[in-house]
Amino acid sequence: MSSSGGTAATADARWEGLATLAERRGGERAYCERLLELWAAERNAPGAALYLEDDGGFAREEVVGTGAFPSYLGAEPPADLVTWRVGSGLVVVPAENGAEPSPEAPPAPASAPLHLLLAGVARALDLERRLKRQAFAVNYRVVELESLYQVGLAIASTLDLDALAEEVLLRAVSLLDARRAALYLREGGTYRRDRTFGGEARAALPVDDPGLAAFLAGDGTPPEGLLPGARFLMAVPVEIDALPRGLLVVGDKESRRGVGPFGESDRRTLSLFANQAAIALENARLHRQALEKERLERELELAAEIQRQILPVGAPEVAGFDLVGWNRPARTVGGDYYDLLPRAGGHLALVVADVSGKGIGAALLVATLHSALHLLLDQVDVGAELGERLNHHILESSAANKFITLLAGRLDPASGELTYLNAGHNPGLLLRAGGADVTELGPGGMPLGMLPGPYRVGQVRLAPGDLLCLYTDGITECTSPADEELGVGRLVACLAEHRHRPLAEIVACIDSLTLQFAADQPQLDDQTLVLLRRR
Repeated sequence: MSSSGGTAATADARWEGLATLAERRGGERAYCERLLELWAAERNAPGAALYLEDDGGFAREEVVGTGAFPSYLGAEPPADLVTWRVGSGLVVVPAENGAEPSPEAPPAPASAPLHLLLAGVARALDLERRLKRQAFAVNYRVVELESLYQVGLAIASTLDLDALAEEVLLRAVSLLDARRAALYLREGGTYRRDRTFGGEARAALPVDDPGLAAFLAGDGTPPEGLLPGARFLMAVPVEIDALPRGLLVVGDKESRRGVGPFGESDRRTLSLFANQAAIALENARLHRQALEKERLERELELAAEIQRQILPVGAPEVAGFDLVGWNRPARTVGGDYYDLLPRAGGHLALVVADVSGKGIGAALLVATLHSALHLLLDQVDVGAELGERLNHHILESSAANKFITLLAGRLDPASGELTYLNAGHNPGLLLRAGGADVTELGPGGMPLGMLPGPYRVGQVRLAPGDLLCLYTDGITECTSPADEELGVGRLVACLAEHRHRPLAEIVACIDSLTLQFAADQPQLDDQTLVLLRRR
């Protein structure tokens, strides 16, 4: 009787306080520790530990006593530990001091209530841990969204495209705890690597690669060599209005156990960030375009001002002759050129030229021609030598695909004699006063800057009432909506009809003719006229 009473007293002492711990609010940990102490005592072990399921293995939750209990157990626990499955967890003791050798061995009948109690507390602790993780995930998401908002403000305030691209990479790495990153921007049908962080990246990727599309959707493997050496990769598109403008790639997410894969929440975060980055990158790109456009406009205005200074202002007085020049560029600056130069002895030099091409390049070649012509006319007269020396200078100072057509003449006002040089230009038109005859001042050599070659000159004499018209092809090649050219015939008819009117009015009539013929369509070529009439 006394022996039975002693056993009961020992059992009561062993279980003493369990009911109080179980009923105490917030006492789950102390309750679990007491159960582990009882488990270790029944197995004569120095200590015991409770592990809960975590990421394919078991993470240590509670420990009592002594023993080498690692923080994480994989699918195969070490041989120096004995484990028992209790609900959603494991109870572990060191494999020594008579501990049961097999984790499959059922607990002794006296331990059955303890086994059930540990299974229950394991489930409760597992639920507590899951709730904490969910609360942490919610809080992390809030912090993440706040970070995204702050990141969006930071990158949106940067309009320098290079600095912004660098900032995008650094922010992406910071948000995702990534070791590697790369930014690609689209150029036509290719994603070109813009910059990298933490290592090398593939130089280019085809936009229409099906494998890349699957990888971006999270279903495929990364393209070969995307981030060489990285184990885990994730990428999202950088889009504007659903149109791909680039890619944002990250690699090797850092964790307490080294590097690991990225989760779906990471993909959502990176996608949201990529949306903000896309807007910022587009704004920076548009800002760069605006700056470039502004720079070009300033250069065009400067070139136009230089060209206005090159072209003559008004016409010099020539005894016995009326003279006028007119020019309208198709753009802010043009490739047409004319000059009216008084020479010694009362003579006059007339020049009309057309540089191939348009815009600043043509305007620069016009300036080259202007300088060379003024220098050479102080040394030689209008003639074959002038053509050869001009041709040599343009060949030496211009690109291979650039050339100039030119018609230059020297007028002797006393005799009305005009000596002219036509280097591949439209023939000048001389309308005689006495009838409908038109004399053409035809070519005498190749355009300047094409090939070395000789030039020949021609001569005509202007009688009283004769009208000379020098022009560029922007007038005769003016095109109607039906794609018909104005042509030389219509120009001659206009000149003949208004030949006796003041030259300024003839210019206005030709201007009106081209505008009406084109039906106000934008002109594609510069237009230039020089009119000379002997009184």
